[in-house]
Amino acid sequence: MNAQKTILIADDDQSIRTVLSQALKREGYNISATDNGATLYQWVSEGQGDLVITDVLMPGENGLDLIPKIHRRRPEMKVIVMSAQNALTTAVSASEKGAMDFLPKPFDIDKLVEMVRNALQQTHIQIREPANEGTTRALNKSFIVGQSRAMQGIYRTIARLTNTDLTVMIAGESGTGKEIIARALHEFSHRKEGPFIAVNMAAIPRELIESELFGHEKGAFTGAVQKMTGRFEQAARGTLFLDEIGDMPYEAQTRLLRVLQEGEFTTVGGRKPVKTNVRIIAATNQSLRQLVTQGKFREDLFYRLSVVPINVPPLRERKEDIPALVQHFLLSSGVVKVFSPQAMSALQDFAWPGNIRMLESFIHRLAVLTAQDNIDERTVRSELATIALASDSSLPISGDLFALMRQTVTSYFDAHFSRDIPQDLHGYVTAAVEQPMIEWVLRNTGGNQIKAAEILGINRNTLRAKIRQLGIEVKK
Repeated sequence: MNAQKTILIADDDQSIRTVLSQALKREGYNISATDNGATLYQWVSEGQGDLVITDVLMPGENGLDLIPKIHRRRPEMKVIVMSAQNALTTAVSASEKGAMDFLPKPFDIDKLVEMVRNALQQTHIQIREPANEGTTRALNKSFIVGQSRAMQGIYRTIARLTNTDLTVMIAGESGTGKEIIARALHEFSHRKEGPFIAVNMAAIPRELIESELFGHEKGAFTGAVQKMTGRFEQAARGTLFLDEIGDMPYEAQTRLLRVLQEGEFTTVGGRKPVKTNVRIIAATNQSLRQLVTQGKFREDLFYRLSVVPINVPPLRERKEDIPALVQHFLLSSGVVKVFSPQAMSALQDFAWPGNIRMLESFIHRLAVLTAQDNIDERTVRSELATIALASDSSLPISGDLFALMRQTVTSYFDAHFSRDIPQDLHGYVTAAVEQPMIEWVLRNTGGNQIKAAEILGINRNTLRAKIRQLGIEVKK
């Protein structure tokens, strides 16, 4: 079947054309490859090809600008866009222009083959209008950093959701950037000219949730001295972002479900229904499925809110994005600093329990407090050791904390004193650091030595020996 299909490839990089051609020929496809958009468009105009794979930046015409021309000539033609440029911007622009899919460079060849196979199995393509000024403004307003595979999947999802009102559920740990993604979904939608209203369910007292969301009439309850407009009305013709939805009281969930089903609500103390015209995006750092099982979250509301799920990975699972994030935060701080390769590796080795929010605070702090323009590994590891000990015990901590503290002490001596310093003094200072660290970990694990040893990155017998050696009292 594949032998009957011809794929047209346009990319000015000969190595990419060769790799793509060889991989797709192995799948049984016919291939025509060129290094420019003019030849590609000529082939399409002559009726050649069943699928187009095009780069964005090529000699002559831009690959994105070719897509509307191709579809005017052959509306059924499917187009996959490749690019090494800003992933979210290009993904959304490609989607707006009418591309079926987007693939960032460098790409996984198996992923590309899968894309081609899926595209050729589809009989229809949704052709969108070209990107307008509103989209351009949105592209300039939103900045999501990251080229990891997980982030590329999120970019493609955002691109596919442009000009839709589908409800989205964004799941991820605290600090992973869920609200930034929600704002991007709003800015790339047809509601972009409307308001974006964010509400944190965890920050509102339970008894005020319904009043906050739906508003109340004067005299509706004690303290209601005047009429108040709720968030649903404030977000009219825009987007309402319900953050930490898992903390919404059960009774309020029932009312939210009714609003989603009927498209109207009544204010607290009111009688006249109010029509609503908002798009709902929700977010959670909890497992809503588990809350459903525990009877704390309505199952029907869960499915209403999770029409399109987006899972945001923690920073420790996308460490390849850390250099780009660091550069972004340095630019936003307005301070010129350069991290050595070893310092950047130290940042990537850390677990970042507070995720992107924690990294941002750390970089801003380091940029302001570090006198030298070049930040080295010793400086980074010393600061990381400080924040590791100050981290909330309920957050995940990397299993390299013990090694990190040892290396910090050693690095400090090597940087400030002679390298022939007596070993016993090294041991004394190291012990002085180890004891409060071990006590802190034991205290925050409730005296659980197995868990403490795991956090410290040592085995249980070593921990027991140090507890005896340092005279640490274990309280359970």
